[in-house]
Amino acid sequence: MSATTTATLIMSKTKRIRSHLSSWVMLSPSTNPPFTPLPGEQTLFASPPRIGFALSTPAHYPGKQQQPFSLAHSSGILYITNRRIIYLPDKGTEKLQSFAAPILNFHDSHVTAPFFGPNVWMALLQPVQGGGIPVPGTGVVEVKLTFKEGGAFDFHTHFERVKERLQQAVEINGMSGGGDSSSHSRTVMGGLNVGTVDLEDLPAYQEESDGPLLSPVMANTPAAIPRVVPVRQSQVQRDSGVGVEDDRPLPKPTDNAFSPPDEPPPGYEEAQMQGLRDEEERRNSGGRLL
Repeated sequence: MSATTTATLIMSKTKRIRSHLSSWVMLSPSTNPPFTPLPGEQTLFASPPRIGFALSTPAHYPGKQQQPFSLAHSSGILYITNRRIIYLPDKGTEKLQSFAAPILNFHDSHVTAPFFGPNVWMALLQPVQGGGIPVPGTGVVEVKLTFKEGGAFDFHTHFERVKERLQQAVEINGMSGGGDSSSHSRTVMGGLNVGTVDLEDLPAYQEESDGPLLSPVMANTPAAIPRVVPVRQSQVQRDSGVGVEDDRPLPKPTDNAFSPPDEPPPGYEEAQMQGLRDEEERRNSGGRLL
């Protein structure tokens, strides 16, 4: 074999390896979504367009001796499946044709809402061995997603819900000792077959009763309001259950009603006689003051 042929084969092999490292999703432009899903994978969420993507080694982590790594693209679409997060740029480049990472490999995810500019979703990612992202000494890289058309909180809500369900399923699967035997599932989901994980929302709570429930209309009718029956004092019982003896007569309904007095008040006649004497003396004196 000539030297030229050998060099061509080496360059071709290098190109295939480079293409594999810069593309972590099997693309399928003729389908919707435009990628080939993994076995048992379901697409649960698709973001608005113009999502900015940035991946880099955290600057605030120790270990300055590690080689910096960064990867970015200005516009693309995000997808959430029951396995992973997928980012597809609008126009692939030599460095980035697609990005994908298992959902459980993301940590400390949160949304930041600056006063000016679009909302940003950030998280720390544990890179998968052999996935094309160099694993730094800290063990994590930083992922930053910029939502230029909105939808950051909606994306975060879907992500957290799926991640919580997967974490619960992995814990239950670990306690029961079950799992998928494939190496991919063992390394990513701890042996969990994600196709069996129920990611649907739980049904709304409904109160159950043995008897029929009264409708609100029936509950407001006068027939449903209990009558208050007056209790005689002799029927009152103490907390011990012993009846209270009370022989006092009950007041009549008319006792408290107002009625005019039958007799004049005390001293009324004396005051009237004194007034007559004073009037007679004034007349005898001719109206003069004494």
